[in-house]
Amino acid sequence: MSSSLVFIDSSTSTASHLLPFSRITTPFNGAVSLRRSVGPFNVRPFVLSSLRTLSVNSSNNPSPVINDKSGGEASAKVIDGKMVAKQIRDEITAEVLKMKEAIGVVPGLAVILVGDRKDSVTYVRNKKKACESVGINSFEVRLPEDSTEQEVIKFISKFNNDPSVHGILVQLPLPSHMDEQNVLNAVDIEKDVDGFHPLNIGRLAMRGRDPLFVPCTPKGCIELLHRYAVEIKGKRAVVIGRSNIVGMPAALLLQREDATVSIVHSRTKNPEEIIKHADIIISAVGQPNMVRGSWLKPGAVVIDVGINPVEDANSPRGYKLVGDVCYEEACKVASAVTPVPGGVGPMTIAMLLSNTLSSAKRTHNFQ
Repeated sequence: MSSSLVFIDSSTSTASHLLPFSRITTPFNGAVSLRRSVGPFNVRPFVLSSLRTLSVNSSNNPSPVINDKSGGEASAKVIDGKMVAKQIRDEITAEVLKMKEAIGVVPGLAVILVGDRKDSVTYVRNKKKACESVGINSFEVRLPEDSTEQEVIKFISKFNNDPSVHGILVQLPLPSHMDEQNVLNAVDIEKDVDGFHPLNIGRLAMRGRDPLFVPCTPKGCIELLHRYAVEIKGKRAVVIGRSNIVGMPAALLLQREDATVSIVHSRTKNPEEIIKHADIIISAVGQPNMVRGSWLKPGAVVIDVGINPVEDANSPRGYKLVGDVCYEEACKVASAVTPVPGGVGPMTIAMLLSNTLSSAKRTHNFQ
């Protein structure tokens, strides 16, 4: 039976204004979608295999996911993004200290905030806290709402030329009188730690090429699969949603991992029939509880990127946050699933910190 569904590019979802560290809808952490022009591509690119090097040898490491559900009302393993993100932050802390002691360099992340939107102020504050927690220097510029586009670009140029800054984020949304594209295009690709520059995405799509940076949320999704020992090679993977922020780069990353990848989007007919055959599902459409348990293949692994507010009279806030996938139903069918919140969200900020560290290492040729 045909399904009639509404898909939303999660980068513009209402949820983007509710939670820090959710880049899918914000992008997470209020992360920024940066698309910029650039000069010659003359620095050593980020090597995608380094996604695996984040893994730690710890007794606290998640146990492997076994893709088998046979009989009984088995419950899916919870893929704990908070725990994994904490491990990654600990690793980054050690690497930052090592770099500082060896060559006297501390990675730096600059954030430019225009206006005083409460949600944007919260996002910036949380990014600053995250940087401080791992020893990364944070630089912040706050400009009034009525600032001109050129005033913003002036500060971007300053950070582009500042050797102590290795990553630059312009907090979105910008005031309506500014051309977002012009502002974001001013950021140097070598400091584009969000990884959305067309050259980065283009290189991600090409065999034998590596981008300078991998977008934070898709990178976090793949890292979760790695940390939970989920086999990707040869598996059927479905990405629900095709946004530039999550869906498309997630599909490209899965393809690089030798999965057979399908993308389900707003024009897909009978999406549940395609999803039903997937061993791995990454959903990022911004539709609460859209994916039902009956759509899932028994034993599938579900990565739920969506963060959606739904009314909840029992909550002091009047709402609760849920994912794109009906969590309660998925737990009865899948072998592993990410919770919302506490799944992908914390990973996105961890990947932002990781990209900033990688940028500093690349700049100073530090291994």
